[in-house]
Amino acid sequence: MTPMSLRPGDSPLELACQASRNALADAGIEITDIDGLLVGSSQGVRPDRLGVGFASSGGFSGLRLLEHVEIKGATTIAMIQRAQFAVESGSARVVMCVFADAPLVAGKAAGSTYAHSGGHSGSRGLERAGGVLGSVPTYALLTQRWLHVNAGTPEDLCAVATTARAWAVDNPDAVVRAPLDAQGYFDSPMISEPLRRLDCARPVNGAVAVIVSADPAVGHAVRVNIRGTGRDHPIRHRRAGAESWFGGGRRCVDDALNAAGMTRDDVDTVQLYDPFSVVTLILLEEYALTRGAPAGQFVREGHTGRGGNLPTNTGGGQLSGFYLQGMTPLAEALVQLRGDGDARQVPDATTALVGGIGGRLDHHAALVLERAA
Repeated sequence: MTPMSLRPGDSPLELACQASRNALADAGIEITDIDGLLVGSSQGVRPDRLGVGFASSGGFSGLRLLEHVEIKGATTIAMIQRAQFAVESGSARVVMCVFADAPLVAGKAAGSTYAHSGGHSGSRGLERAGGVLGSVPTYALLTQRWLHVNAGTPEDLCAVATTARAWAVDNPDAVVRAPLDAQGYFDSPMISEPLRRLDCARPVNGAVAVIVSADPAVGHAVRVNIRGTGRDHPIRHRRAGAESWFGGGRRCVDDALNAAGMTRDDVDTVQLYDPFSVVTLILLEEYALTRGAPAGQFVREGHTGRGGNLPTNTGGGQLSGFYLQGMTPLAEALVQLRGDGDARQVPDATTALVGGIGGRLDHHAALVLERAA
């Protein structure tokens, strides 16, 4: 990883180079050992967007696999899945997966980069013409719908935000670490009702690189095995006659657990993509992780927090940790399984479920990881 910054600075390319160097050092190998490179970047057409040109700029050569992967927030797990397939088929031996982003630029608000994603044509163009700019107002509509359908309350959203912050307090990589209580949450300004500022992820400039290989000579002293992956793409049309937001996604978790030969009871920690507080609630229920309890009640009772039976987003997630799309939950899963969590370490954590979503819950991806014996 690179340091996660709330200030303008290095470009995505420079950050990707830093993260890749750090990953090589961590694995104890040279750049010439890499024969596969998968690159992910934030959505939107931006001149500094990371792409396959990173291979040349980053000093790679002789690659047998080189691709840019894009499924929005599900991209990271898709990259790991693609790397696994490549290694198992023999089409590559050592694959590096890199995600880098630098949305914070001088003279612009933190969310302005994302507010202009999605283009100006089709349904996104109609939304933009009506004043729905970017993800915050869209997810506000989704949140209103979820609260109505599930008889949820603002206190459910508050519980997610305060629980994430309680984890972030002990994460030196988190960009927001000040303690947060319910009063502090409700004092935060409303951005797009019912989403407050503290319901929204914190974009950062940063990068993460992960190396995938079956070669026992490659890797950190503590290796993490890929036990199972799964994907599900509901393909929502968002017109009358069908639920526009929810349903679907559970199959990806079922597939990942089945491939791993595990059940939900075997999972020690869960790391979910949480660009907004409501997404944690949605995924806990859709992925059947609450043992039948309403998600809001499950979080309010402390099950996802320290000492709970399902420690979730233990680095603070994207609400208080840092927002690097799907790399955020994967990075924290690796920290936990390698035993590097220090004060936030989940005791005896050997298995992790990582979840990623793309768009407006249009794409789901799941990854089951296990600490190697």
